[in-house]
Amino acid sequence: MLREVLRQHGQVAGRSVLDVGSGTGALGIEACRAGAAELTAIDLSRRSVIASWLNSRLHGFPATVRRGDLFAPVAPRRFDLVLANPPYMPATDLLPPRHRMARCWDAGPDGRFLLDRICVGAPSVLDADGTLLLVQSGLADEQATLDQFTKVGLVPEVLVRAHVPFGPVLRARAPQLRARGLLDPDQTEEELVVIEARHG
Repeated sequence: MLREVLRQHGQVAGRSVLDVGSGTGALGIEACRAGAAELTAIDLSRRSVIASWLNSRLHGFPATVRRGDLFAPVAPRRFDLVLANPPYMPATDLLPPRHRMARCWDAGPDGRFLLDRICVGAPSVLDADGTLLLVQSGLADEQATLDQFTKVGLVPEVLVRAHVPFGPVLRARAPQLRARGLLDPDQTEEELVVIEARHG
């Protein structure tokens, strides 16, 4: 979804881009294909840092890659465009795991462990005319994200909304989420949104 937004909304050309929680680096590479002037990628996972570094170079868009927690590795730098596709899956544990694959999707009991931190920290990495684009699930309370961005002085807007069939993780976790009232009894699709936030 976020790749499509980058292709269609024309917000990338000539801009400095920060890809937070970069994973394989795919979003950052897509931003470079759309004309980004420079790319910085951050991830907490060593494997993801290596993957982002290698993939950016294999695709001809060498990124500056940093390992660390959210925005800390680039402070006090600011960017024109910040991309975030963080973990947002509600889980049983209070904190996400640090050394298992589940760290790619588990985000605390309400799915907001990283979403709230991104909302709070976003103003510190956005230029005056900068934009943040974030993907999340409806399971992690879209309205809470909009409210958090507003609270820190940003203007949020839902750009895209889509319903997609459950993936493997959500299918496996569906009984637990239904028991918690986070899924309807017959629900088989997840709502995903792309939220834009910018300075007012």
